[in-house]
Amino acid sequence: MGLDFTAIDFETANGFRGSPCAVGLSKVRDGVVVEEASWLMRPPENHDTFDHHNVRIHGIRPDQVAGLPRFGALFPEIGAFIGGDVLAAHNAAFDLGVIRSGLEVSGLPGPAYDYVCTVVLSRRCYSLVSNSLPYAAEEAGVPLVNHHDAAEDARACAGILIDIAARNGAASIAELYLSLGMAVSHQPAFDPRLDPLSKATLAALEALAGGNAGRNVGAPSGRRFVAGWPEEGPNPEPNAGASPDHPLFGQTVVFTGELAIPRPEAKIRSAELGARPESRVTARTTVLVVGDGFVAADLRSGRITGKARRVLELHERGQRIEVLSEGEFLQMVGGHVAAATA
Repeated sequence: MGLDFTAIDFETANGFRGSPCAVGLSKVRDGVVVEEASWLMRPPENHDTFDHHNVRIHGIRPDQVAGLPRFGALFPEIGAFIGGDVLAAHNAAFDLGVIRSGLEVSGLPGPAYDYVCTVVLSRRCYSLVSNSLPYAAEEAGVPLVNHHDAAEDARACAGILIDIAARNGAASIAELYLSLGMAVSHQPAFDPRLDPLSKATLAALEALAGGNAGRNVGAPSGRRFVAGWPEEGPNPEPNAGASPDHPLFGQTVVFTGELAIPRPEAKIRSAELGARPESRVTARTTVLVVGDGFVAADLRSGRITGKARRVLELHERGQRIEVLSEGEFLQMVGGHVAAATA
């Protein structure tokens, strides 16, 4: 087998993972992109409200998808393009979650997929202060021009995986993962009529029943200024039974800046996924999550907090530590404020 896979990227209409409005796919054979596809679509019924945060990020407006097939009607074409390929995505937990939640609220079953996450691979194989898609793509030699265009993001994800395989002398995904001592992740097949619904879908349906259709799931609809220092709360122990496939598993996470969810809740969510939350940046810290509207590009502009500045210093000294935007973090844990920057 050669280096064969399909890279995928979704954009969503609102904070619920099951609200896809665009998808991009890049098919790779023997380490070369051989075919691409992309679609705009209407999100599933009752989950198709466009949040202004998401529109600001990806630029897709409701009128652009009006009259187009909904995700559930379009998925047979998407699935046919993927076929039996391993899927690659930058923060794969999100994109695989889009497939699952989008099909669940459409009342449709979903196939099983083996998948790999280029955030996890970037963290393992590069040494970057941010493993966001633009930074990792630049390191891979496939710099992004139009981030959050689904087709371009999928192409960049493919380029990252191709580059990492080349750096490790791997001729296939199986060979790459064997060389790294890792296992390819797996999302099993499901049928929402028979199987339990995912946590993200249950939260969205609860919000819908409460009259909050279209609002962001798992977070307030807007940021609130809170005077004084944010409450840190306790640091819960990491969940030893969490999936080691998740990009937060085994990380030591610190938070800085004002978040759209209370900091104690952010700590609980990260601990549930196997991370160890702490209250200050130390030699143990591997991930700093920055609020206050921070995006990865701010690392270059200098609009950063004191903790983020400390991370840059530690990174320059060789510590394996990175910065996540709040959007990236919330996308990883589920229930995010916007179509977060991947």
